[in-house]
Amino acid sequence: MSVRISHEVRLVTLLLVGVLLAACSKDKDVEPPAELVDFKASWTVSRAWSVGMGGGDDVQRLALAPAVEDEQAFLAGARGEVIAVGLADGRARWKADVDRSLSAGPGVGAGLVVVGSPEGYVFALEAGSGSLRWSARVNGEILAAPAVGEGRVVVHTVDGRVHALNAADGMLVWTYEQPAPRLTLRGSAPPVIEGAQVYCAFDNGKVAALVLDSGDLLWSATVSAPSGRTEIDRLVDIDSAVAVTEGEVFAVGFQGRAAMIDRESGQLWWARDLSSHRGLALGRDSLFVSDSEGAVVALSRRDGSERWRQGALRLRRLSPPVVDGEAVVVADFEGYLHWLDAGSGAFLARTRGPGARVGNPMRSAGGLLLVQDDEGSVAAYRARPRG
Repeated sequence: MSVRISHEVRLVTLLLVGVLLAACSKDKDVEPPAELVDFKASWTVSRAWSVGMGGGDDVQRLALAPAVEDEQAFLAGARGEVIAVGLADGRARWKADVDRSLSAGPGVGAGLVVVGSPEGYVFALEAGSGSLRWSARVNGEILAAPAVGEGRVVVHTVDGRVHALNAADGMLVWTYEQPAPRLTLRGSAPPVIEGAQVYCAFDNGKVAALVLDSGDLLWSATVSAPSGRTEIDRLVDIDSAVAVTEGEVFAVGFQGRAAMIDRESGQLWWARDLSSHRGLALGRDSLFVSDSEGAVVALSRRDGSERWRQGALRLRRLSPPVVDGEAVVVADFEGYLHWLDAGSGAFLARTRGPGARVGNPMRSAGGLLLVQDDEGSVAAYRARPRG
């Protein structure tokens, strides 16, 4: 019989664990984050535009990050504001307020902009005007951007449930559930819609493929199995979105592995020991990961072999990586943005971001890198080789 506890209890448990770990290590030397080292930049970085959303809280770790579609960027703030701006110039096209605190999104698609709240409210706005098309409520806190496509809005809540709503009116169509461990990291993986399927990772180290229309399970693959004697040792959360290609699904988990899964059968083609709760990005032939120790690692997409490792950002609490042209970009806890050469991992450029820590995914689109920090400030950057 599985044992369930509320999300609030899990949060309290995590806080108590942190206090105990701090008490046990108070007499030990704690390794500080790596100091930033000067280098000769070969790329130049300029800020194209910025927008202040406000209302952020870096303790809550809200899952608010820019989304892009049809030459527009869609932004959401913790206080309930949702805006659309021109991707090229940052000028506001429309503004809306859902009159609720927001914790996740936006997700865009099918003419909708969808955001979620800590209380489980889902709001769908018209992408062209910002007017509210519908609102609905699901059970559970939403800490992952909703996915929108093929007539469905798919929401993953922190209790391990995936809910599919009708994109036309917000009515619940189906719910799928994976058992949630007693102790988890704060967060959940965003679902990914590709074709007639939806793919989602879970806190128990598994990835599932579901039929988008009905919620029927196509396959479930174990990326990392819990091991160890303590609840902390057994954490294997996958809190980042999987990356889906025509034939493969890529995933990486905390205290677990990075893996390539066959998209049709769910069979693991390769797996490599690697711990990350931040996530991954796909390049042409490489998989880029920000690991739990602050290294940026490039793996071969074909067999998972390591191509390079950049360790100069150790313990700097990196964001998920994003591919920006021929570069890979990560942000750190002080708000610095770092461009690395995708082929070698060498530093290309560095600049200060909007202000605070950047914990959520950045977006690369239209020659710009869109960054939203944990306090709600958003900025767009353009990076180019010198000369």
